[in-house]
Amino acid sequence: MTNLTPDLTAFANVSSFLPVRPKVPERTSLEERRRFRTIWISDIHLGTKGCNAELLIDFLDHTDSDTMYLVGDIIDGWRLKKKFYWPAEHNDIVWRILKRAHRGTRIVYIPGNHDEMVRPFSGMNFGGVEIARAAFHDTADGRRLMVLHGDEFDTVMLAHRWLAFVGDALYHAMMKLNGWVASVRKLLGLPYWSISKAAKHKVKNAVEFISKYESVVARAAGERGVDGVVCGHIHTAEMRDFKHGEGEVAYYNDGDWVEGCTALVEHFDGTMEILHWPYEISKREAEKAAQAAPAMQAA
Repeated sequence: MTNLTPDLTAFANVSSFLPVRPKVPERTSLEERRRFRTIWISDIHLGTKGCNAELLIDFLDHTDSDTMYLVGDIIDGWRLKKKFYWPAEHNDIVWRILKRAHRGTRIVYIPGNHDEMVRPFSGMNFGGVEIARAAFHDTADGRRLMVLHGDEFDTVMLAHRWLAFVGDALYHAMMKLNGWVASVRKLLGLPYWSISKAAKHKVKNAVEFISKYESVVARAAGERGVDGVVCGHIHTAEMRDFKHGEGEVAYYNDGDWVEGCTALVEHFDGTMEILHWPYEISKREAEKAAQAAPAMQAA
């Protein structure tokens, strides 16, 4: 991504990445990956130190799908305008996504507020990646879902944009602390854990905001006549059903790759699931250790 400028005016060049090998090579073949009908990920925040690139690369190397939705805040234009930061691992993530598109996966990119500079490109296609303001997805079991980032329903973003920028600065300060904690836990051999995510679930105002946000988004989906909605934005993965009229509307939030490191997936029968990737890695390593134990005992 050497031709990416801080103000992202060269975003169109994203479709012309040189076919060079990534810094982190792919770990698995297509046959070894867990396959899903659809994958939704959002709030990656490429271009910031808070982006958990290592876990996301591991996720991309161990999963595959027919369709992938990038549900906003993939690139953090707000931070890149202040200070350019783009390590090789962030390039590796873009490389992996474009490679999926090249081998036939449908990639739909719905920009959010942090990558709002991409919204003018809606309706266009870059390197096999479709840019859309919002989308509708039909599940395998016949439900229709509305897919959008979700900042449209954030009252702070709508009424007090300046406050959103202040909050963003404070949030990134918390992310620095989160990074230090993660580094220490890694040295101690402990699994990933987010101090900011834990704090968010303990603070009453944050809990109330999340609950209200979920309700507003679900109601908006119901008013549009769909069966459910998939969004991101608030960095809180969730699956809930809300009453609407005489029926229900399904609310899905795919979380983020800064704090929780989660993805929403659809299985081939239409079943939806949230994957907490740090837990998936721990489970995978435990299974490998269990398989290796008999061989070690025999030796």
